[in-house]
Amino acid sequence: METCFRQLPLALLLLIPLILAALTAAGSEETPRPPVTRREDVTEILHGVAITDPYRWLEDQESPETRAWIDAQNAYTDALLDPLPHRKPLEARLTALRRFDVYGIPTARTNRYFYSRRRPQDEQNILYVREGLQGPERVLVDPHPLSTDHTTSVYFVDISHDGDLVAYAIQQGGDDQSEIRFLDVATGKELPDRLPRSFYEGLDFTRDRKGCYYSRLTPLVGRRVYYHALGTDTAADVEVFGKDTKPEDIISVRVSENGRWLLLTVWHGWSRNDLYLKDLTADGPIRPLVTGLNATIVARFADDRLIAQTDWQAPNRRIVEIDLEAPQPERWREIVPEASDAIEDYALTGGKLFVQYLHNVQTQIRIYHLDGKHIGDLPLPGTGTATVPYGRWDATEGFYTFQTFTSPPTIYRYDVPNSTSSVWAKPEVPLRTEDFEIRQVWAVSKDGTRVPLFLVQCKGLVWDGARPTVIYAYGGFNVSLVPYWSTQAVVWAEQGGVFVVANLRGGGEFGEAWHRAGMLDRKQNVFDDLYACAEWLIQNGVTRPEKLAVQGGSNGGLLVGVAITQRPSLFRAAICAVPLLDMLRYHRFLQGPQWIPEYGTAEDPEQFKTLYAYSPYHHVRPGEKYPAVLFTTGDLDTRVAPLHARKMTALLQHATGSGHPVLLHYETRSGHSGGKPLGQQIVDQAREIGFLLWQLGVPPPAAPPAPEPGPDGYPR
Repeated sequence: METCFRQLPLALLLLIPLILAALTAAGSEETPRPPVTRREDVTEILHGVAITDPYRWLEDQESPETRAWIDAQNAYTDALLDPLPHRKPLEARLTALRRFDVYGIPTARTNRYFYSRRRPQDEQNILYVREGLQGPERVLVDPHPLSTDHTTSVYFVDISHDGDLVAYAIQQGGDDQSEIRFLDVATGKELPDRLPRSFYEGLDFTRDRKGCYYSRLTPLVGRRVYYHALGTDTAADVEVFGKDTKPEDIISVRVSENGRWLLLTVWHGWSRNDLYLKDLTADGPIRPLVTGLNATIVARFADDRLIAQTDWQAPNRRIVEIDLEAPQPERWREIVPEASDAIEDYALTGGKLFVQYLHNVQTQIRIYHLDGKHIGDLPLPGTGTATVPYGRWDATEGFYTFQTFTSPPTIYRYDVPNSTSSVWAKPEVPLRTEDFEIRQVWAVSKDGTRVPLFLVQCKGLVWDGARPTVIYAYGGFNVSLVPYWSTQAVVWAEQGGVFVVANLRGGGEFGEAWHRAGMLDRKQNVFDDLYACAEWLIQNGVTRPEKLAVQGGSNGGLLVGVAITQRPSLFRAAICAVPLLDMLRYHRFLQGPQWIPEYGTAEDPEQFKTLYAYSPYHHVRPGEKYPAVLFTTGDLDTRVAPLHARKMTALLQHATGSGHPVLLHYETRSGHSGGKPLGQQIVDQAREIGFLLWQLGVPPPAAPPAPEPGPDGYPR
């Protein structure tokens, strides 16, 4: 036996005792125990404070010891979650709710319509084109043959003005990096040009289709804008902008519809940006247009007129026109003034201005001429979330979606001259929306701020103080959690539970002031808002801590990490997905530098104090009775480093005194940006919901009856 062990690779030698321990426990009558993780204290002094990190070694993602540890953690997680009786009924129900025809919003170019579609049998979206609005569809790019496990996905990056040329991205798993390829639409053949795998912020063709401008990120260096001439070697692409920007800056590119202008937007975090402009017809220099304002300016062209949504001197945002020759803010012409409701988005379609407002986190769309005259509203089919009708300024049509928590997105075509809407694609799911009810209530946070939350439940559900309840929240980066189609909300309600979406500060639900109230040294407001929502649910007889879970991902994963360390007794279970958790080191990895304007950095003495005060990894206390926690992440997360979840899993497993499981589900073929095949998404979602139901003491659901076959033999 000793000789055999010596012949094995080092990684396997390290793995064997961990796997054997997990599997032995799994095969016994006792509850499996987590693998023992080696501790090795690394201490450093930051601004006079000694910081000790016992799991710094887990930051090395490729070391044999880390790989062995990941495999052992997955074995332990599988040993607990795979046998759960909840899984199979949940998988069956989720399959019924998710395997239907899913369309993306079409992009119209001349007489062609480009869109993505995922049929019930597909694992990934396929890219299609249709000649004419009702013409037959044709496949442009099918990602299924590109990988045996269907983890490769594709999406449109840009479509030329005449609709003859497409740029599309190929993404492996959930990696934020992609390869960009070019396609001749008429022949379906690829051009030889390829932009290599990298982080791309955007790409726009020139009007003459001779080339394109794109923004690319080099981690820890920053973004640069390049010009690629089609038919040339991409290694010779010319850098045209960005050398004076910082690593944390984000640069987007946009060529105006008429082909004259190149607009460059440099984002310094999510609360401030600058505009730069180049006249392409005169091949003029790139010149600053609007810079140095402590505000956001989202600008788009209507012919040669630059229209912008801004929060400059208007926290709820307004719409203005910027004179290209006199772009000073005092010279801006106001088109739509600031109102009591925040502006969320706008579109310049068919010669009209469509403005999307959020009224108590629900969509309203108003229509204007560019002279500011309000000419009507876009009727919506109910209370929920809609997008503005996206289309071209010189077009006669635009497309928008409408959805709620219990109804998937329906795509509508808006006929601009006739002011009428018609259904372009409506999904069919086995669900009666009238069987559910959605309520909006308001909690009061620690400082007196009113915080809204949506409750999704079955109609007529009686609150008995013990309803299994899960709160989903985000609270950051100006992201608004509007009502969205949620299969988890549906399934959770069907189990007699209450699914809650909390609109915390840090988001954009009530304009820029709401966002700024939850960033940097005001980040604690976000966490206090969450606790207020949880306490409202308890005080109003919905649930109690033993039946309450919290869930979030990315910045929402940070929220969950803070919640379970600051208020561990408030929650019984948590799902913490692709999270940031070591807030003293986050800025050193992957895309971390670009989040410094939102969080701050431990390099700054004052910001260090704020970060250290809430950083979850630095507030785990030995013996504390922590909730059951499921961490999820993966190797291909090239946005938030997976080391956060690895280190926090080890630390919580070592420290918790509750006896509740601390689990890590670690993918080797997926990451932050999705990319999982649909079948795997369903399996993982069933495991996650099953984990929460198990920990909140909910019995497994009954398996739904098998669907009856239709006339073609397939289930209907």
